Amino acid sequence: MNVVLVEPEIPPNTGNIARLCAATGATLHLVEPFGFRLDDRQLKRAGLDYWRHLNWRRWPDWPAFQKQLPSGARLWLIESHGRRHYAEVEYQAGDFLVFGRETAGLPRKIIEQYPGAWLRVPMFHREVRSLNLSNCVALVLYEALRQRGFGGEI
Repeated sequence: MNVVLVEPEIPPNTGNIARLCAATGATLHLVEPFGFRLDDRQLKRAGLDYWRHLNWRRWPDWPAFQKQLPSGARLWLIESHGRRHYAEVEYQAGDFLVFGRETAGLPRKIIEQYPGAWLRVPMFHREVRSLNLSNCVALVLYEALRQRGFGGEI
């Protein structure tokens, strides 16, 4: 599986997600601009010493990331207002799970490019806008891995 963070802003979230990706064997794609420096102490602390076990790529912007996508790549855009529930789709090995900024989500132009791939993590309280980004990534990634039988090809 592939986890894509578009313009992440909070170092501990990115560090936690890096640790999650290392533990699951998922590839992490970080799309600039970032709200922090990659040598940020909090980023390293949250990722502990797992960065060396992580398969990750850094992209200067969304077009550069898009350009490298293999033919037929499946992207799933996850937010709190997506059209379908994240557990309603059938994930496949090599899928890209795309998450936006902590404060603003994904840019509208990206959502408009992939309208059928817009998924949501449901909120059950009207005044709670969203979950923490690293929690959302964990929910969706583990659902995708569960569907693949956990031991299946990632």
